[in-house]
Amino acid sequence: MAEESQRKGILIGIAGGSGSGKTLAADNIYAELGSDKVVQLCQDSYYKDLGHLTEKERNAQNFDHPDAVDSDLMTQQVADLLLGKSIKQPIYDFVSHTQTDKYKLIGPHLIVVLEGILIFCHPPLREMMDIKVFVDTDSDIRLLRRLRRDILDRGRSMESVLTQYEATVRPMHQQFVEPSKRHADLIVPEGGSNRVAVDLLKTKIEAILRERTEE
Repeated sequence: MAEESQRKGILIGIAGGSGSGKTLAADNIYAELGSDKVVQLCQDSYYKDLGHLTEKERNAQNFDHPDAVDSDLMTQQVADLLLGKSIKQPIYDFVSHTQTDKYKLIGPHLIVVLEGILIFCHPPLREMMDIKVFVDTDSDIRLLRRLRRDILDRGRSMESVLTQYEATVRPMHQQFVEPSKRHADLIVPEGGSNRVAVDLLKTKIEAILRERTEE
């Protein structure tokens, strides 16, 4: 884990339910502060490889439980970025539920924005965060967004998305995601479309950057 005295970067964690608007919030921070300073990471890149299972077994996995994510790798790579190093971020295939043999070279950057539904559930990762944001969006809106994403972007059927939502997404949200809200420094209704919240975050990030520069 990154030692505080050696850290060069700032970590902003953006959590919230599936379809809450986390990515839009991260995109707006990226746009406001500039691509030369900000790098975006997503928890989705760190799902564990399920290539050893049959297709039926893969589809039956609970992807909304913390155990589905390689949190140790995610934490280590975030720590490396905060130390000013580059990382090879894995690329996950959501159709086959496997890690590909490709990767994305990332870093170094001053500001790391990490978003994901379960990022507040792993204490070592949470403790590295300078700012913790929870995007709070009504469940019906989140479901509609998830349907649109999984059908259009991930090639899934409506029936499979709804079955998964009832079986794992909703109960895991209630068990893990919603309770993690208590760790947030800022709770943002409506996600990235909340301009007041985005402006507040920008101001706070710039203040931390000034402090780090002066140290």
